[in-house]
Amino acid sequence: MTKVAGRTALVTGGGSGIGRGLALELAAKGASVAIADILPDNARTVAEEIAAKGGKALAIECDVTDMASLADAKRMASDRLGPVSLLFANAGATSFERITDMSADDIDWIVHANLIGVLNCVKTFYPDMVAARDGHVCATASTAGLLPSWIPYHAAYSGAKMGIIGMMLNLAVEAREYGVGTTAFVPHGVVSNMKANNARYRPARFGGPGEGEVQIPDGAQWHAQVTFRPAELVGKLVVKAVEEDRPMVISDGSIRKTFDETYRRIVYDAFDFADAFYAEESAFTGKD
Repeated sequence: MTKVAGRTALVTGGGSGIGRGLALELAAKGASVAIADILPDNARTVAEEIAAKGGKALAIECDVTDMASLADAKRMASDRLGPVSLLFANAGATSFERITDMSADDIDWIVHANLIGVLNCVKTFYPDMVAARDGHVCATASTAGLLPSWIPYHAAYSGAKMGIIGMMLNLAVEAREYGVGTTAFVPHGVVSNMKANNARYRPARFGGPGEGEVQIPDGAQWHAQVTFRPAELVGKLVVKAVEEDRPMVISDGSIRKTFDETYRRIVYDAFDFADAFYAEESAFTGKD
């Protein structure tokens, strides 16, 4: 079990949506929370919300694609709240575009804001947990990574989010040696301000920031019914999973059937194809 009370937690992308839900629940459970967000006003609003309820929180402006920015966030959190032993690498950005319509900057931003940003967070905070033989890392992926064919025009995003799942499940193997817990969080439908804020999350070196909502093109239809759950409720679910040291938590069990159908159709078919191919080759060559 991972204890939350009395620890210092850092939540990236903590100024809205899932990050805010995580921060509120961590504070309610007795953690001191560093709210790191590329939009500092959002981080301050959440920190003030926590303080108004008697909790302890610190707002930090942070860009997870920039290692120097993360180093500054680590220093500020440690100085004000104590060493970070609970990391929630939650910041991310999205896009709904055909890969042929995306510029090099578009792709770099999506991959860095999601996958590289999580790796940067792990590289910044995880070594101290290893040294202390204590702590927990939780990273936010997406159903788009678990079920990458679930929605079209999401190739760069799905690739990055699938990478987070793979990285976290692999990190669990080495983290276990040091008593450090890991959780891959796979959100499905969650109420957030992602569509409205997304363009503002884009750093200048990737061609941003911008304004306006994310536009979902015609034809980008979800291939499963989606229930959008409140971020505060999802935050409670994720923190509970971290407390129980669960290697993965999914925000909606209703996608079980879609997962089964997807992997039976694609992955199981690939297994069957390989088995059939080598069976035919063995018969042709006379070798087992």
